[in-house]
Amino acid sequence: MANEILTRTDGHVGIATLNRPEKLNALSLDLMQHLVEALEAFDRDDNIYVILLTGNERAFAAGADIGDMAEATAVSQLKANQFARWERIGKVTKPIVAAVSGFALGGGCELAMSCDLIIASETAQFGQPEINIGVMPGAGGTQRLIRAVGKATAMDVILTGRFLTAREALALGLVSRMVPKEHFYTEALRLCHDMASKPPLALRLAKDSVRKAHETNLAEGLEYERKLFYLLFATEDQKEGMRAFIEKRPPRFKGI
Repeated sequence: MANEILTRTDGHVGIATLNRPEKLNALSLDLMQHLVEALEAFDRDDNIYVILLTGNERAFAAGADIGDMAEATAVSQLKANQFARWERIGKVTKPIVAAVSGFALGGGCELAMSCDLIIASETAQFGQPEINIGVMPGAGGTQRLIRAVGKATAMDVILTGRFLTAREALALGLVSRMVPKEHFYTEALRLCHDMASKPPLALRLAKDSVRKAHETNLAEGLEYERKLFYLLFATEDQKEGMRAFIEKRPPRFKGI
């Protein structure tokens, strides 16, 4: 079971790969538990600055494992509290980049949207087709999709079950960048290394502030942003970054 999530490090980048190809990386309850544990382990590792989450060329994740839910009842779902795992992903403080190729459907789309940036292969398809099996998105799909693409498109995708192509997702703002299929992973990893070259504390606080914008009004968000901005002036990386700029040399960030 542990092999369903493969982890490794590449410099300051922690890499988690969904590894259930025979099921198109369907998100079973056990897989989600192992994934959350892997992401939290990277979050605790002081040597990791950025996290990359990916699947394979055919599928990032084609949805939840329906076998886990087919005979479930409302009471059993409530007791299992499966979405508590998803809430833990939202509490990871380091930036998470999703490298998506092929299907990102249902829970797979919700998982990608739980990340901070999405790099999409030209073959990527995003959707929330839960309506076709008698339910609706339950891991944030109705809430995150509307914030990413607007009400009209979110209603279309969720109520009809249609898929968005990578090109549509890019135009609508669901994904950050679209790249050729053969380069989707290497480009995502290159982006992670570029981000990991930045001051790690500033990365974490900037992520926190941007996410806050989704959860509050403008006045509260501006106040929160300002406090985090001031806080960074207590770090050595701020001093190093500004000195390096003045001295016209590359900065040497230490994460302190």
